[in-house]
Amino acid sequence: MLEQPRFNLTEMNPDIYRHLMQMEALIARNVEPTLYHLIKLRASQINGCAFCLQMHTDQALRHGETPERMMALDAWEESPLYTDRERAALRWTEELTLIADTGASRDAFDELKEHFSDEEIGWLISAAVQINSWNRIAISSRSRYDPAMFGAAPARQKETETA
Repeated sequence: MLEQPRFNLTEMNPDIYRHLMQMEALIARNVEPTLYHLIKLRASQINGCAFCLQMHTDQALRHGETPERMMALDAWEESPLYTDRERAALRWTEELTLIADTGASRDAFDELKEHFSDEEIGWLISAAVQINSWNRIAISSRSRYDPAMFGAAPARQKETETA
């Protein structure tokens, strides 16, 4: 049975929420948008965060990501739809999301170093940490995604109007 929301995600402690949103904006300025969407979606799949899966699917589609790539994301290792650079970032995202099991392996890190600078790796670590934080907040609060929360409703309405 679906549990009722425990509190509104956007109404949590204002200082914490503001800082998380500032961190989100900072990461978004430093990680390529398509890659950041993939990172968010993959971590949210692993964590089982319905709120974040809905939100980041909505955002990724509006930023030009294809449904095919999002549908194949759970099988990225077997899919030809991702670049080697994306694969390295996705592997690293999985390693950090499941860090108690993986320990952030040397193999995954070495693969990452083939495609990203040290500065970029710092941003990728921040991106994985950020989405894992959001996943834990959304899951623990039992929040439900509403596209209107973040201004996504107009894009959805346009799609409906043209259909």
